[in-house]
Amino acid sequence: MLVAAVRGYNRLVRLRAQVRASWAQVDVQLKRRHSVIPNLVETVRGYAGHERTTLEAVTAARVAASGTPGGTPARVAAEGALTQALGRLFAVAEAYPQLRASENFVELQRELASTENQIAYARQFYNSAVQSMNTAVQTLPVNIIAGLGGFRAEPYFEAAGDERADIAVRF
Repeated sequence: MLVAAVRGYNRLVRLRAQVRASWAQVDVQLKRRHSVIPNLVETVRGYAGHERTTLEAVTAARVAASGTPGGTPARVAAEGALTQALGRLFAVAEAYPQLRASENFVELQRELASTENQIAYARQFYNSAVQSMNTAVQTLPVNIIAGLGGFRAEPYFEAAGDERADIAVRF
């Protein structure tokens, strides 16, 4: 019985470490996205400076997302708001053919699209780790050890319902 308890505890420790490591990968990709956004905003500002409200909304959403602690529902919500603001920024860009033709803007779009794909992969990996952890925490007999050891179910990183549709990056 003691051996089973030790194995269960060690499994929970490994799963918790995997959840934390996979969140760190999500965080790395989100920070990468945050670093691309100021360049994108400045490029759009050069062509469409009078779209001030949209540019300010993207900047504010980026600040909110980068200032929210990682791995929390508030961070997920802030990232969703940032994604929606970026969608509006790309909608503005559609109205400016000279902007869409700008080599700098096209390169930033490519970099952001690549980053969004990496974020999606990192989210998927994180959610898989969370699923494994949550299953272990909620099944017998490991749930007894989880309760005694202070292990708990982790939240999934769920994108807002229309988040993926809003960030469609066009070339």
